[in-house]
Amino acid sequence: MQRTIRSSTARLAAQACLALLCMSEMAVAHAWSLTVAAGSRRLFLHVGNGAVSSTGGSGLFNGTAGTSGAINLVQVTVPVAQLGNGTDLAMTSNSTQSTSLYGDANSTCPTPASQVMVGAGYRRNNGSANATLSVSSPANLTNANGDTIPFTEISWTVSAPGSGVPNVIPAGTFNGGMQTLATVPGNTYVENCHTFSYGNNAVRAAGTYDGRVTYTLSAP
Repeated sequence: MQRTIRSSTARLAAQACLALLCMSEMAVAHAWSLTVAAGSRRLFLHVGNGAVSSTGGSGLFNGTAGTSGAINLVQVTVPVAQLGNGTDLAMTSNSTQSTSLYGDANSTCPTPASQVMVGAGYRRNNGSANATLSVSSPANLTNANGDTIPFTEISWTVSAPGSGVPNVIPAGTFNGGMQTLATVPGNTYVENCHTFSYGNNAVRAAGTYDGRVTYTLSAP
């Protein structure tokens, strides 16, 4: 999963991308909300595979800034007998990230083959500003022939084993545009696992459909 960090005197922003490939009611969702040591302003964002955020201890965010990791892929193959039957189909992931990037070696995503770890942190010395985690998606997934599947067919649930902190990064459905996911207070890191599903609500033309979503963490 690609992670890019950019900074300026006026604004901080970090972006990460997730590729998706397409061939409910739920229990209380959980996330981790952890403390970050105060320091010079920095954002940390990862989606899937990434680099550990800290050197010298957990929650420091003093690792090397920059880009690391690949853009991970989430995908599903729709069986012919189930085409368009309205039953959600679980999507698999090529992420291998099971251990938290907070730096404490916690197993946040025990089964990364069906999960994508999402984490966002904001470090600052002073002030009361928060960071905002958002995600943008195109209107459709598209195949080589130009056929489309609405991105609103893709949804996700969230989990964080062992955590009793609810809904820091909530479950949802892509809306084919920009949507805000979470507010990240200063000197805080939030993280959980996203499990994606394809709605399968209509019969689609044969082909491989793909699209990319971009997660952004920004602070004033």
